[in-house]
Amino acid sequence: MDSGFYAACAGLRAQSQALEVAAHNLANLNTAGFRGQQTAFQSLIALARPATASLLNQTTYNYGVLEGTHLDLSAGNLESTGNPLDLGIQGDGFFTIQTSRGTRYTRNGNFRVSPSGQLVTGNGDLVLGETGAIRVPAGAVSISADGTLSVKGAVAGRVRLTEFSPGTPLTSEGQILLAAPAGSERPARHTSVLQGAIESSNVNAVGATVALIGVQRQAEMMQRALSLFYSEFNRIATGDLPRI
Repeated sequence: MDSGFYAACAGLRAQSQALEVAAHNLANLNTAGFRGQQTAFQSLIALARPATASLLNQTTYNYGVLEGTHLDLSAGNLESTGNPLDLGIQGDGFFTIQTSRGTRYTRNGNFRVSPSGQLVTGNGDLVLGETGAIRVPAGAVSISADGTLSVKGAVAGRVRLTEFSPGTPLTSEGQILLAAPAGSERPARHTSVLQGAIESSNVNAVGATVALIGVQRQAEMMQRALSLFYSEFNRIATGDLPRI
């Protein structure tokens, strides 16, 4: 019975963590450039000495836990906005952003010009160019496919586009920013930008809703199992133990 109780506890904890991930994905359904996260589970054998454990014990004390999450890096849809400072990415690259925590990366190209004349994100973080911050002069802005920003025919800078080798572990920070291991970034070779467009979240509304409902049902099953074990423990404590 103890094993079943602990298995239900482990399952409920894993499903509760998965529920948070599913809810986070659904909440950012309309966040430009958002990358959904997918959960992965693993088996954990909870034995002090697994080397000497019998096959029965390995089966009995094999619990399901959340191994972790990984980012879904598939592209979202490019939606036209008509805003000259909105940029959509075509390819696998990312915009390079300078934040208070260091250099970060994003697919959200909803940019604006700060009061000091620099190109920044909606949160006020600097959008980095090839030589640092990009200062945008007054006038009509034109941005070419390679990220070169021009005003009245004069080049003001070039948006730095970054790519990563396949398998590079990117870590989500909040809604739109990603962190990467130091030294893993490389200049984009197969990425271009589209002016006047924004990339939507890559979360599928139907799929995310179905996933959320499925995880909720799994969590409810674990809760019911715990309630049954708890009731059985109470029955033993009040009925059987006094007769011993």
